[in-house]
This record gives sequence, structure tokens and C-alpha cells, in this order.
Amino acid sequence: MQNKMKQQAKSQQNQGKKKNGNKLFKPRKKKSVEEDAAIQYLQAQYEKIVPDEIKTFKDFPLSQKTLKGLMENNYVTPTEIQREAIGYALQGKDILGAAKTGSGKTLAFLIPILEKLFCKKWTRMDGVGALVISPTRELAYQIYETLRKVGHLHDFSAGLIIGGQNLKFERKRMDQVNILICTPGRLLQHMDENPLFNCDNLQILVLDEADRCLDMGFETTMNAIIENLPPERQTLLFSATQTKSVKDLARLSLSFPTYVAPHEQADTVTPESLQQSYIVCEIDEKIGILWSFIKNHLKQKVIVFMATCKQVKYTYDLFCKLRPGVSLLALYGSLHQEKREKIYNEFCRKSNVVLFATDLASRGLDFPRVNWVIQMDCPEDVDTYIHRAGRTARGIFGKGEGLLMLLPHEEKFVEDLTQRKIPINKIAVDPSKVVAPQRKIEALLSDNTDLKQTAQRAFVNYVKSVFLMKNKEIFNIQLLDTDAYARSLGLIVPPRIKFMHNHQKQNVTKKQEDATANNVNVIEKLKAKVDEDEGSDQSAAEEDESPTKTKKIERKPEKKLKNKKEIPKIDFHYEEDSDEDDFLKVKKANVEVELTPIDEEQNIMSKKKAKPLTKAAVAKKILKKKIKVNTTVKFTDEGEAIDDEKRDVKSELAKQFINENVGGIDIEKAKEVLKEEDKYDKQRFREKVKAKHKEQKRKLKNKKKEEEGEKDDFGSQSESDGPDLSWLPDPDKIYGEKDGSNSDDNSQEDNRLMTADQSSIGEESEIEEKYHRPSKRKLVESRGIPQESVKPRKVKKIEDISSSLSVHEAEALAMQLLQAKR
Repeated sequence: MQNKMKQQAKSQQNQGKKKNGNKLFKPRKKKSVEEDAAIQYLQAQYEKIVPDEIKTFKDFPLSQKTLKGLMENNYVTPTEIQREAIGYALQGKDILGAAKTGSGKTLAFLIPILEKLFCKKWTRMDGVGALVISPTRELAYQIYETLRKVGHLHDFSAGLIIGGQNLKFERKRMDQVNILICTPGRLLQHMDENPLFNCDNLQILVLDEADRCLDMGFETTMNAIIENLPPERQTLLFSATQTKSVKDLARLSLSFPTYVAPHEQADTVTPESLQQSYIVCEIDEKIGILWSFIKNHLKQKVIVFMATCKQVKYTYDLFCKLRPGVSLLALYGSLHQEKREKIYNEFCRKSNVVLFATDLASRGLDFPRVNWVIQMDCPEDVDTYIHRAGRTARGIFGKGEGLLMLLPHEEKFVEDLTQRKIPINKIAVDPSKVVAPQRKIEALLSDNTDLKQTAQRAFVNYVKSVFLMKNKEIFNIQLLDTDAYARSLGLIVPPRIKFMHNHQKQNVTKKQEDATANNVNVIEKLKAKVDEDEGSDQSAAEEDESPTKTKKIERKPEKKLKNKKEIPKIDFHYEEDSDEDDFLKVKKANVEVELTPIDEEQNIMSKKKAKPLTKAAVAKKILKKKIKVNTTVKFTDEGEAIDDEKRDVKSELAKQFINENVGGIDIEKAKEVLKEEDKYDKQRFREKVKAKHKEQKRKLKNKKKEEEGEKDDFGSQSESDGPDLSWLPDPDKIYGEKDGSNSDDNSQEDNRLMTADQSSIGEESEIEEKYHRPSKRKLVESRGIPQESVKPRKVKKIEDISSSLSVHEAEALAMQLLQAKR
């Protein structure tokens, strides 16, 4: 049998070859006739769809590939939004779909996309046929994964285009994608930069969470995207809080869309299996209540929503260090995309976990089996609350609970919830079960500077978010106890809020401007009234004038107020021409109105409202005035300016270069000029060094002269005066006075010795001065040896010397000789 199979395979290969050995390439198979007949049958059944009669997906006229993909993923019974929206979408109508969270809106637009491209026989060569736009990356990723599960049997190619991914990888494959799932920012980037992107053949456009895509945050981006899309297309909008704004619908070229809202007449907007409650607490109690809640729900899946990314980061870092005993995750916008996807998948997989998140995770994400949704900060509006709470109690049999924490002045938000058919109950917290780890938090912040900085950023960002909220009746920053909130975060000293100080300054200046504007308006009205009175008096006087009698009305010029804030003085007098007595009446006098001219007031206002000058404007003004910037001018004692030698050019080449008026700079010529000027600079530098050295030498000489003329602190003379001999004893006191003849002879003999040996003593004088030693003659004399006994260059025998000495002197000489031998 095996041999037969091999022979058949060889025969089939040989049939595919020509006699000359070349292979025959079979053409691509076209769509079969049976498939064309099936498409025609399906299209004929679209008009016969009745939503109330549909019980399962098999009741829809869908292709076998789509039905098989649904069955493989256990999608059997359609939800209400799917039952109504899929039929209208297959008929080619534009749809506005609004349904509760977790009602299956994703399949309500993915099934029509697959069926429409299937009926059009769409291939990769046809380009983008369907475009799905999502406000968040996580939601786009979730839609893409659902499409892969349901539509993997079709031949269409799908692409996920979101921020944080490899742009080059997306750019190369853009012309091969049939179904594009994307976020607005990255889609617009491909539209502007990628030449391979082409959506001229677009058949269907889907906006998931349409109200978020069309709001102020994405307005400019969405307007640019819509301008690049073909107007003839089918458009589907889906959201739990659908927009009905005529302006938004006109932007999308929707004239008569079909509104599908199966739960619009329901008693509640949120799922019926969702149990909702709220508590009222002070701002410094929130951390303690959240910590106690997590410690008492360790075996459940919890999502905690906060207002800002910095709050999420700080709370996650803090609770990780406190170790509550359950897995902790954090999902916010500033994380890298790969980490965000990892956290999303990990939270979906785990059953006992707490996720700290911003509103990034509130839109459309289908987290399985979430038990609790805690909204730690009050949401911006009711729509945000609905989307946050909708992360739990998803699906037909899903159950969940929601808890909202409100401050005392935020309790008005409950009235908005009740008006939108959201049932919510007020509950109280048992204070005995609340354990606030305040001491531990403060200790952690004192040891960890990074955690302390994160806490400071979280504090500032929360206060800023409250300040930027639109509903000032609920979000009143003046009622916010910032000091208590800082203490609850572990900060002993609350950080300085810069934008609040700036805002207060702006309010003060605005009030001052309003006051001045009101004063100007009052003055203008008063002046207008005076002018009217004067005009009426003039007209009355002209009518009563007779030809024989003329009146001259003299008016003094208006005086300007010296003080601008002075109240204007107005004389309200009138004149009547009658013959009656002037009893209790004052005839018209010259009117003097002291008013501030309007021009002056306008100048005052313009000065106050004048914007600060920019650096460029200041530079232009300086250039016009021809002021040299960054220049220093030195003056002599007589007041004459000293020219800077560095700025004066010496070489002829440099002078020619300066005098030439040529646009731009000749670099080669400038190099030559610098070389020539460098020679003069080096010469100037040498002269300065020489002058500096001369000055140093002069100072040293003067210093030496001063030292020679002065004595030291102890009154002793300098070394040049010779050695100090004051320490030697007086020989007359020790030996007594000698005869005059002997003394005279000794003195004459000493003089002869000094003159004879002057040359030899001169050589030793420098050494003696250097080491401050007494001479040999004085040293012998100080030790009791008479001066006349020591005679240089004259050697005598010991007998001759001893015969002339007394006994006492001989003993002294012997002792000196013995010491010298030792």
C-alpha cells in the first residue's frame, strides 16, 4: 500500500510538469459558484430580519465561517443590543447604539463587519474595508482579541494600531490590512505620515465608546480623521452613555441614523444585578477606610478608581510596602504599553487581586468576575460613574457591588445619580473595624525620600484635578481641607500649591480692574448727563432770545482732576427767564464740571491691561535706540573714556575687512584676519607679562628696604647689624680691672691683629651672620680666657703661655683644652 501511495504522488508531480521540464503554475482559485449563491441568499434574507423572533445566532442570516467562530467561543444566545443592532447593521443602516455596560456591544459591531466584507468578497489587495476607533489602548486590544477569536476562519487580515508599539512595523504592513482597530492619535499619525495608508474603499466605520471619542479631549483629532474618510460609508456608534448631540452627528455625516437603545425604558441605567452604595467621610479618613476594606476582603477581586495617575502610583507603592496580604496591581496612563498589557492580562487571569486604576480602565474593558468597584474619588459626572461601576456585574448572570466615597460637600452628587435612574443607598462604616496605619505611613515617608516625593506629587495633582472640575457646586476647592489630606498621605508639612497662589493673584487683579471699569462707567454717565442738561439749556435760551436783547454765555474750560480718584463735582443749576421775583430760585451760573477726560481713563486701562514685553520685543527696542549691549566702558580720574585695546584692530587687513560692507561673512578672509590680529595679541600679552614681573620685583625691593629699617617685635636689630653680643658677660666684672699699661698694650696688640687678619675674618663674617654665632675670640673670652691670650696666626709653646698665666687662669685653660679634645 505504501508503494502505491508513493507512485500516485510521483504521478501527480509528473502531471504538473511539461515535457521540457518546466513547472506549470496553477492560477488562483476563484470564489466558487456555491459561495456566490450563498452570498446572494444571505443578502436576500437581510430585509426579512425581525429582532423579536431571533433566539440564537443561527436565526441571523450569517455565513458559516462566522457561525462556527461564534459556536467555538460559546456565543449562542444574543443579547438585546446584539439582537436589535446586528439586523439593522446588516441592512446597511447607520446606527446609534446605547446599552448598559457588559451587554455585549463589541459583538454587535464585529459581526456586521465580518459579514459585510464577506459579501463584498474582500481581499488583502482591496485595502482597509473596516475601521474601528477606540478611545483607549486597552479597549482596542480587547476588541482585537475578540475579533481574532470570532473571525479567525475568515481570510481577512486585521491590524491593531495603538500608541506605544513599533511604528515601523505597522507602517510596512498598512497596505495589507482589511480590518483596522486603532486609537485616534496613532491613526492620525499614519494618515499624515504613511504613504501606504489608503482608506478610499472604506465600507464601515465604528466608534466604540463614541461619546468619549467625540468629546473635547479628542475633538481636533477626530475632526482631522473624519475629513480624510470617504463620505459614502456605513457608520456605527456604540456606548453605554450614547451622545445625541446634533453637532456630533453632523460631524460624522449622519443624517437619519437608527437609534437602538433596548434599555432606555428600563427602571435603571446600570445593570440590575449591581448593588450600589455610598459613604460620606472626611478626606483624611479615605486611606484608612480603603486599607481596612482591603484587609477584610483578601479573597475577592477589587478595582479601586482614583482621580489622577500620581495618586494611583503613590497608593500602589505605599500599599506594597505596607503588605496587606493580597496581590496588588496599578494601571494608569503614564506606564509603558507593554507593561500596561501585562497588567491587564494578569488582572484578568487572577481571582484574588486589587487593581488601583484611573479612568483609563473605566471604558469598555471586560474584566471577568470582578466583585467590588470602589470609587475613592468622586467622578467628574454621572457618565463617568456609570462606566466605572460597569466594570462589575457584567453579562447576564454577573453580580457585583459598587462603593462610592464622598466628602460632606460632595453629597450633592447623589441627586444627579437619582435623576439618571441610578439606585444608590447610603451606608455607614463601623469605626471599630477601621484601622488607619498613619504611624507606619509617616515612618515609611521619613525613611524613603522617593516615596515622600511621590506623595507630594499625588497631593498637588489631586488638588489640581478638583480645581479643574467644571461642576463647582460639588468640586469646591475652598471647602477642601488640604492640610488634613496632606497628613493622611503621611506629609507633616503640606506642599506649596503654586497654581493656587497664581490663581488668587489673578482674582485680585481682576477685581481691581472691574472696580476701575465701574468708576469709568459712572464718570462717563455723569458727563453725558451734564452735556444733555447744557444742550437743553442752550436750546431754551435760543428760543427765548429777542432781536433787541442778546445774552452771552461764558464757559470756562474744563479742568482736569489732579487726583484721578477724586469724586467729580457737578453743579445742577438751571435758568428760567421770567419777570417774577427770584424767590427760592437760582439763575443759571457758569457751569464748571471737573471730570477726568475719557482719554486719560482709557490710557490708564490700557496700561493696566498691557501685556508684558517678550525678549524679542525688548531686543528690537534696544536695536532701534542703537544701544550697545554687554559693553563695559572704563573712565580715567578726569572723566575721559579709555579705549579698549582688544577691540582696536592693528593690521591693515583687519581694517579693510571691517570697512567692507558685504552681506554675510567670508570665512576664509575672516581666518586670515584672525591670524594677523593674533600676532598683535601675542605681543600685547608679552608686554603685559613683563610689566607684571617688573611690578613684582619693585614690590619685593621695597619690602626688603622696609625690613632693614625696622626692628622686630622684641626690639632686636636685623641681621645686617651683626650678631647680638649682649648675652656675653662683662670681663671686667669676672677678672677685675688690669693695669693701664697692660690694657693699652693689649689694645694695641688687638688692633694690629685685626688689621693683619682682616681678610681672613671677612670670609668668616658671612657664615657667622648666617648662623648667628659669636666669633672665636668672643667665645674664648666668654669662657674665662682673657682676650690677649688668644692671638690668631701666632703660635706659642704651652710652657711660654703657662708661665705668663696665673694659677687660676692656667686651670681654666687646661679645662678648655680637655673639653676640646673630647
